[in-house]
Amino acid sequence: MARSALACVGSAVLDRIYRVEEFPFESGKYVARGYAEVGGGPAATAAVAAVRLGWLTHLVAPVGEDDGAISIINELAQWGVITRDVHKVTGATSSTSAVLVDAQGERIIVNHRHPLIDSTVEWIEEIDFSVFTAVLADVRWPRGSERALSAARRAGVTTLLDGDVCPDDISPLVALADHVAFSQPGLQRFTGTDDLRVGLGIAANKTSGTVYVTVGEKGCYWLEEGRLCHCDGFKVKVVDTTGAGDVFHGALLVALAEGLRGRKAIRFASATAALKCLQPGGRSGIPDRSQLGRFMESARETL
Repeated sequence: MARSALACVGSAVLDRIYRVEEFPFESGKYVARGYAEVGGGPAATAAVAAVRLGWLTHLVAPVGEDDGAISIINELAQWGVITRDVHKVTGATSSTSAVLVDAQGERIIVNHRHPLIDSTVEWIEEIDFSVFTAVLADVRWPRGSERALSAARRAGVTTLLDGDVCPDDISPLVALADHVAFSQPGLQRFTGTDDLRVGLGIAANKTSGTVYVTVGEKGCYWLEEGRLCHCDGFKVKVVDTTGAGDVFHGALLVALAEGLRGRKAIRFASATAALKCLQPGGRSGIPDRSQLGRFMESARETL
């Protein structure tokens, strides 16, 4: 069966971004020098990245029954993400985040997720995951992600887990995924060590898939047949790192769907995330395929 679409499963959020000169270090009142209200969430932003890179992409995510849900869905539709599998949960409010971004582009995120958002996952059983070329799942919606990864695995579909920080035990998700891309804090929480090599080794013992860890501007490490591999990040003048990890995962999903592996897949994803950091917000800077191609050519990279 021919497959020509991707799916991103997990969190969709409304981000309220406040730009400040520096992060507050004590209680008090502070003035933001800029404000924006945009869509966020790991799976949702990854879906936008995949669309920008030329793939038909579905988002599978729960939202509330409120104006926030309308804003989230409308913005995703404007980007071209297919939202028919975004599910409105009765009685819930949509997830929101307050995002502080300093003058160096670093950020602090405070998220609120209504408890009812995760209360039901039965509706996900109606989705046919066999139609997708590859499926990404994030750890912010563990119950839904586990069902999606299980269905994709049964259908022989390539799977990628966004292994960010999560208060829940994500071992079942790690075991199900063909590729697990951890953030550095996510790997540390999952394995109990801040040693990247040791942490990747522990993670690798919990899955038959490939494990990676991203470390910001220092790039990405991963294991190939037990060997530690590394790619540097691209050097750019950072304006805002919000969403960079999510964009990396969306681009990595595209790379995997197109048959790229190892260093080529990582460079593809890293370049996409680097270009996003040149503009404020989690999505406005995501490059399209031609922009990415010119950037990679200038960096003398061959995809």
